[in-house]
Amino acid sequence: MTHDLLLDAYARLTVRSGLNISPGQQLLITAPLDAVPLVRRITEHAYRAGASLVTTIYSDDVTTLARYQHAADDTFDTAQAWLFNGMAEAFKGGAARLAIAGEDPALLSGQDPRKLTRANKARSLAYRPALELITGFAINWCVIAAATPAWAKSVFPELPEAEALERLWRAIFSCTRADLPDPVKAWEEHSAALARRTAFLNERRYAALKYSGPGTDLTLGLADDHVWKGGAGKARNGVICNANIPTEEVFTCPHKDRVDGTVCSTKPLSYQGSLIDGIKVRFEKGRIVEMTAAKGEEAFRSLISTDEGAARLGEVALVPHSSPISASGIIFNNTLFDENAASHIAVGQSYTENIRDGGNRTQDEMAALGANTSLVHVDWMIGSGALDIDGVKADGTSEPLMRKGEWA
Repeated sequence: MTHDLLLDAYARLTVRSGLNISPGQQLLITAPLDAVPLVRRITEHAYRAGASLVTTIYSDDVTTLARYQHAADDTFDTAQAWLFNGMAEAFKGGAARLAIAGEDPALLSGQDPRKLTRANKARSLAYRPALELITGFAINWCVIAAATPAWAKSVFPELPEAEALERLWRAIFSCTRADLPDPVKAWEEHSAALARRTAFLNERRYAALKYSGPGTDLTLGLADDHVWKGGAGKARNGVICNANIPTEEVFTCPHKDRVDGTVCSTKPLSYQGSLIDGIKVRFEKGRIVEMTAAKGEEAFRSLISTDEGAARLGEVALVPHSSPISASGIIFNNTLFDENAASHIAVGQSYTENIRDGGNRTQDEMAALGANTSLVHVDWMIGSGALDIDGVKADGTSEPLMRKGEWA
């Protein structure tokens, strides 16, 4: 198929399988400027699906960078709370949410880390009302990606810009199944397979997971009343959607106080314009007490110092090493893709849906079960073809869950 046909199939897949827009529903999109052709296709398909209004907020790498290069130092504790409050109001009113990733993963790597820390914290505080509605699965939402020149160059630095961009688009279409004859049906089948995996894990009721691999010796306790999720899920507004395209993970809630041992990252993490690699941390009673990184250490240290919960875990996800994203052999420098190439953990906020009846529990009740609270939620990859994981039951007995990165 031509690029235009594939782009249209990808846009239709996003609206139909990712968001599952309801008639009369509004849609709020955030996207980089280079994603305009994709946004236009998505907008068209959203209106065809019955959307009442589609609104897009664009970001621009050049103007983002300009702030760090030229703005006064005393302005970095400022965030656009008015915008995020408006987004929260839109979600409360029933609007669906689509985030399109594709920014330069290393845009701010050379900037003052103190400015990054202050700006990220201010943004996290301002975004909290909207984030709570997303992590609480109050609405149907989805995250996808669009290939952009800067992102493509970071993935394929040896190729000319046009060729790198084309190759990244091909990889996106392949990893999202948009290049198949019927992508929507393919996603129905894929979600059914992930649902079977989550049903197995929910039946086993493991109390903890034990990780063993190069640089990793970690015991990760699971929250009381935890629930495994994966693939399509029903939001609290009743709409069934896929929050991530692509997704290969099954995930649940760790216990914020029951993580002990050491773990190292296996793929780079792109966070707020900084590329972080070679992360090594030690947990003690759920909290990161030691950390280093081969690259971007200050950015990661800033992340986990955002608040008390930022140094604890809010998500654990299992992904087979043979996933399509991993099989592509590409390091995407983009969490949406790289997290679906490897098992991963996330520091920060827990998802309400990963606790039984979480939507009807108070914050204190959630905390008592082990759920974490934070202004941030950031995934980073720890899986590989050399990682073994055991499921540990409440009585202390264990059984193989993954061996050399594959389901046992």
